[in-house]
Amino acid sequence: MAVTTRLKYKAGLHQEDHKERTRTSDSENNNGNQKENLSNYNSPNKRINPMVYVVFTSLLLDLLAFTMILPLFPSLLDYYKKNDGPSGLYSTLEDKVDKFQHLVGAPFQFKSVLFGGFLGSLFSFLQFVASPIVGGLSDVYGRKPILLICLVGIMVSYFLWSISYDFTIFVLARIVGGISKGNVSLSMAIVTDLSSVSNRGAGMALVGIAFSVGFIVGPLIGAMFARWAQMQTGLWFVYPALVALLLSFANVVFVSLFYKESLPKGKRCKSLASSVSQALAFIKVNDLFQFTAVQNLSKSDLFELRHLGLVYFVYLFLYSGLEFTLTFLTHHKFHYTSMQQGYMFFGIGLTMALLQGSWVRRIPINAARKTVSAGLLIIIPSFLCIGLAETIPVLYFGVFLFAVSTSMVVPCMMTLASQYGTAAQKGTVMGIFRSLGALARAVGPIFASIAYWSIGSKITYCLGAVALLWPWISIRKTVKSPEKTS
Repeated sequence: MAVTTRLKYKAGLHQEDHKERTRTSDSENNNGNQKENLSNYNSPNKRINPMVYVVFTSLLLDLLAFTMILPLFPSLLDYYKKNDGPSGLYSTLEDKVDKFQHLVGAPFQFKSVLFGGFLGSLFSFLQFVASPIVGGLSDVYGRKPILLICLVGIMVSYFLWSISYDFTIFVLARIVGGISKGNVSLSMAIVTDLSSVSNRGAGMALVGIAFSVGFIVGPLIGAMFARWAQMQTGLWFVYPALVALLLSFANVVFVSLFYKESLPKGKRCKSLASSVSQALAFIKVNDLFQFTAVQNLSKSDLFELRHLGLVYFVYLFLYSGLEFTLTFLTHHKFHYTSMQQGYMFFGIGLTMALLQGSWVRRIPINAARKTVSAGLLIIIPSFLCIGLAETIPVLYFGVFLFAVSTSMVVPCMMTLASQYGTAAQKGTVMGIFRSLGALARAVGPIFASIAYWSIGSKITYCLGAVALLWPWISIRKTVKSPEKTS
């Protein structure tokens, strides 16, 4: 689940692209005056603006707090199952699930997987809806006030988690957290504000490092605190929740003191209705798949772009759903503790960080399609190994293949997408791809959890592996390679 969440953030960052379109339009309409108005922030050379390091630190604090909960999900749901009470939300939902269970004859022991899938999909869907709206508001009112509102909302969600002695409050905490997660897309917009074409890649690389470090260290910290707390008190989840709350509070203070507004008033959108309307275009599902916002493409390019978008959505739908259930598989089948799951996530994150930092980022653009194809092929035996594993070595081999595939597919898939359209259209294209990714991650976990709960892990993972053949075959046969793109 940690990896899905990381992809979810990277692929769901809509506002960077909305800002890119705004930047291009302003530059054309004002004869390049934007650079002058941002002269206090943008450097004429390739040096990274100091405010980008502020964004890096803020993201790191946020991701360390956010990822602490990831290895704890199965244990948390087990806790609420035992302690929520006969009239609580968990029991109410469980009664409804019982009726479905008897109807289809599903195994009793996997109910928590269905609840976990619901919570994962709910969080992702709320982020999918909230991120472009938050970005639109920041275009009007500035980045800093909206960013601080998001960070305060995240802090409130951790406070609710720390007092979530019943399942209702825990669900409320997840809802507040999902709505507030627009801070990630705002961070990408800030990097765009502060960067020129020559140094934007370096700024985005820093953002990627923040994700890698957060998703390597955060789950391990959460699992360590949970293990310690279980020896101290029955309310073991309070301790990691309080640490997350402390990190989020430090983030609010840090941004308040050190972040300087990156969007000057003269460059802000004058109409709130217009800005939010543009943002809402990233939420309309039919428009996303049809790439309606991308104008003046040739028929062949539009057809190929739509097909690539469909491949991307199907891949992430299957991938995120199956990956989300990994913690439940290790919890139920191998009896993993939170600490063991933390170590597993640490290994996944470290493998990805090493590959992306040393190899993937150096892949030439004309090799992107072959790399995507190889990554899509690797993930098929990965899920077969995980689903059929009866021993730890087989499980870890599948997890290793999973990490290798993950480090290859999404970055190179986004490189393929970036080849379509003119310079002024690329921001729109990338924004639509990020929205498609966020939508896939919003619906994938709930579908995979229902399958896991109804037919078990082996059949679910094997069916998912077979279904992943379609993206692999499609990317090899029908998507043009970047070197052929003008």
